[in-house]
Amino acid sequence: MEYLHSVFDKLLRETSSTFHRYLYDEIDWGSRMIGIMGPRGVGKTTMLLQYIKEHLSRKDTLYVVAEDLYFSSHTLIELADQFTKIGGRHLFIDEIHKYKDWSRELKLIYDYHAELQVVFTGSSVLDISSGVSDLSRRVLAYTMQGLSYREYLQLRHKISLPKYSIKQILQQEVTIPDGFLPLEHFSDYLHRGYYPYLHDDHYATYVQAGINATLEIDIPQYYDLSVSMMRKLKRLLGIIAQSAPFKPNMTQIGGQIGMSRNNISDLCELMQRAGLIGLLRDSTNGIMSLGKLEKVYLDNTTLIYAIGNPMVEIGTVRETFFFNQLRTVSNITASPVSDFLVDKTYTFEVGGKHKKQKQIQGIDNAFVVKDDSETGYGNIIPLWQFGLLY
Repeated sequence: MEYLHSVFDKLLRETSSTFHRYLYDEIDWGSRMIGIMGPRGVGKTTMLLQYIKEHLSRKDTLYVVAEDLYFSSHTLIELADQFTKIGGRHLFIDEIHKYKDWSRELKLIYDYHAELQVVFTGSSVLDISSGVSDLSRRVLAYTMQGLSYREYLQLRHKISLPKYSIKQILQQEVTIPDGFLPLEHFSDYLHRGYYPYLHDDHYATYVQAGINATLEIDIPQYYDLSVSMMRKLKRLLGIIAQSAPFKPNMTQIGGQIGMSRNNISDLCELMQRAGLIGLLRDSTNGIMSLGKLEKVYLDNTTLIYAIGNPMVEIGTVRETFFFNQLRTVSNITASPVSDFLVDKTYTFEVGGKHKKQKQIQGIDNAFVVKDDSETGYGNIIPLWQFGLLY
């Protein structure tokens, strides 16, 4: 216990509070059990430590990492028992997916220690409602995504812009501050702005390391995949990276990898949950996750430049940015007449500054989203503004 506290103290001293992720103010921090899921590298750990540092008493709070060597000879339940006996009130557990019986033990901690608040983070592949220890009725769950363009501007360039709803953006209510050039940093954001930890020109190496850890550790460990299946998962991501966005032929891809089309679909779902790809479906079934798969994208534009085709097409980057940013706050599906349909109401055609209206003529609530434009008018919306949604 003394060792865990010493590690915790060091991490608190090193934690900066100059920048908060968007989710920080959306979490109900008073709940008894909170789960924060998300892809690797989006800032979950920093957010936990910031909240502890700013709001909690150090004497009754403890932060641990679930893969710490302490747990090679102790269990989470033992830790919770010992911690509460010395007055512990708030237990924060990072990377819970690296602890084998995490769901069962969290359930027992919740049931046995009503006086203890538990906050945990985990990979976005976790499903708190699966298995024999269904935590969905006990855990208030959140999912964190990578940086929006708005957050990137604040973190990297100390430029503060407010959040805007999609309705405010479409009604041309975005106000550009004096001296702010909306496109000055937009290209850098698209290249390496999605993950908070990317500071230098080695961003591609860091991104690839995160991808490998997701494919080799997070997904196989949680779903008990074999080494052979893990290799096929990597091959599948390689195919997607070279082709995205594309309308997938699962039978053809299965033939390349040596798997059935159903297994390919399952692996795609896993990679989407892990924050590696985005699956754009139609809305014919009424539920976004059950619609027919229309296109497969890499999850964000930083992934495109880090692992994608060396000949990156700007049209791919535009669509990926739009899809990625809208997914965080809205229901986005494939449009039967254009690129995207958002919240079953708004139709969007995404392109460059010379994009025409032809494809959306006669359609209600239809908009042209233009790259390389600072301001919009009528139904023409600058692409960068969709980076202000969160």
